Amino acid sequence: MNDIGGDLPRIFVAGHRGMVGSAIVRLLRARGDCTIVTRSHAELDLCNQRQVDEFFAVQAIDQVYLAAARVGGIHANNTYPAEFIWQNLMIEANVVHSAWRAGVQRLLLLGSSCIYPRNAPQPMREDTLLTGPLEATNEPYAIAKIAGIKLCESYNRQYDVDYRSVMPTNLYGPGDNYHPQDSHVLPALIRRFHEAREQHAPAVAIWGSGTPRREFLHVDDMAAASIFVMNLPRATYAAHTSPMRSHVNVGSGQEVTIRQAAELVAQAVGYNGSIACDSSKPDGTPRKLLDTGLLHTLGWRASIPLKDGLASTYRQFLQEQVQPARRQTAAA
Repeated sequence: MNDIGGDLPRIFVAGHRGMVGSAIVRLLRARGDCTIVTRSHAELDLCNQRQVDEFFAVQAIDQVYLAAARVGGIHANNTYPAEFIWQNLMIEANVVHSAWRAGVQRLLLLGSSCIYPRNAPQPMREDTLLTGPLEATNEPYAIAKIAGIKLCESYNRQYDVDYRSVMPTNLYGPGDNYHPQDSHVLPALIRRFHEAREQHAPAVAIWGSGTPRREFLHVDDMAAASIFVMNLPRATYAAHTSPMRSHVNVGSGQEVTIRQAAELVAQAVGYNGSIACDSSKPDGTPRKLLDTGLLHTLGWRASIPLKDGLASTYRQFLQEQVQPARRQTAAA
């Protein structure tokens, strides 16, 4: 249990141990203008309606960052579709409804760019939501996130609260998941190239053809954008959105191919071998670039270049993943 701060606005960060949630907590703590309220899964199961209701009933929360989610890459989405749709739906429904019951007026839901149709015009604008079929490999997760957006919009319309949604592009940075099968593309590549360098492997194979294009955003930029959107005056936010399209895209505005991303990771890691593409593996969506014009109009832009972000992320990977493992091996 962790309630940081004194007599200040009370902000609940749901999912504070995840990559985005922990980045939001770091930035809020640095600002020092709020009381940060967090709960571990052992302390509060967000899929349990009774527990969530009881938490909000006694905590006097002023704002909620809903960063808690079941997340993963293509393999995880394909392997655990039931968990991905059920857990995410339950988390969103429980937190939004209990927050409303407790009188919380401001909430920010963090979603994903996978909400947009597989073949949406590029870059993807907010108004392309629900205009075509989704990418099949992550459809359950995407449907859950779309439901979360509509949940917020519905509570806004019926109860006059101010619940907002931000849709980030592909994120990376400190606290990421480096599982060899269940991680997203950049952490998976960081781990793979690091292990290849350590083992002096002559080549590294990457999934798919290498041609799909992706946009990446450092998680510290995502945290800054989230706090920015959360604290926009209600009139300003309402003037640039609508009751039926209230979400905002968050991205870097820059895209690279998966092959180019792999080359940048290899450079950050210091791997000098060759890179091969395994076309027997799925590519996923051919292109995913968000239109961030709305966010730019509101007054925010990303500031961390991909090359710099990957270098700092690899240093963090060494500190979080590699050095502790080496110490444990040495102690054994």
